[in-house]
Amino acid sequence: MKPDDVMADAREFMKSRVILTAAELDIFTLLENKPSTAAEIADKLNLDRTALTRLMDCLVVFDLIEKETGPYRNTEKGAPLSANHPQTILPMILHMNHLWDTWSHLTESVRTGHQGQTEPGLKFEEKSMKAFIGAMHVVAKSLSAEIAEAFDLKPYKKLLDVGGASGTYTMAFLNKNPEMKAILFDLKGVIPIARERLKAEGFLDRVELVAGDFYKDDLPNGCDLALLSAIIHQNSPDQNIDLYKKIYQALTPGGVLLIRDHIMDETRTMPPGGAIFALNMLVNTRGGDTYTFAEIKDTLEKAGFKEATLLRTGPQMDGLVQARKPV
Repeated sequence: MKPDDVMADAREFMKSRVILTAAELDIFTLLENKPSTAAEIADKLNLDRTALTRLMDCLVVFDLIEKETGPYRNTEKGAPLSANHPQTILPMILHMNHLWDTWSHLTESVRTGHQGQTEPGLKFEEKSMKAFIGAMHVVAKSLSAEIAEAFDLKPYKKLLDVGGASGTYTMAFLNKNPEMKAILFDLKGVIPIARERLKAEGFLDRVELVAGDFYKDDLPNGCDLALLSAIIHQNSPDQNIDLYKKIYQALTPGGVLLIRDHIMDETRTMPPGGAIFALNMLVNTRGGDTYTFAEIKDTLEKAGFKEATLLRTGPQMDGLVQARKPV
């Protein structure tokens, strides 16, 4: 790699900041409602006209908006950044805007080893939570179908989806196994969002919704398969052991726990996204990390599970580990 290539990588933060600022100002929603000039938007939002023009011209460079004749308008690439788009990713981008602030403390975290917030889990107001979970569903829909296809679901009768959000993975699993039923367990504020989506997709009659906090509450029992999808990275090893013990108690004898997450190799550099995500957990959680299969196996066994097996690894948080509760 040439020095110029390294410089180009280092400058990528500029492109990110342009997109994050445009999302924070809700430029894409405004342009979807009405193609507009920079002056019109600046006057509407009480912004500096010249500064906003420079920002929007960069969005043109990134092919997110265009201004071939007169007013700016969204491109096909930029359209999902509007809050009104049926597959909006705006809440995820706004979450990245929050991460910009936490990542700004990375140097201090590396100096001191001090991690992020003291309480686990993401914090949202009700409206923001609904939008964020909706965006997560859009982003995860194709991957959930791929995961359901990769895992043999035929032997299982009832799924416990721990921290299942709006039911993206629950629906993918039920779609793959028409005989399966499920319990979706998540926070009280999430359950109405899950109910709405499951009803709309025609799965509500096969899913029991249970509100609770897996850090504090026991889990519903009677299931022979439990899913932890993108959960373990936000926890310390001790927190994961505590969670595994709750799942162990909830599963029927012989039941299986399936974990989806970044599964790191022994060098902790592959997959590359997992190495970056480990830093994300450093600045945003009190003890989270990405883990190797050996580390996951060790914590599973400490909770009582046996037969821990690495089923697959992948670049986009699509690694799978399964373990079994003895009969």
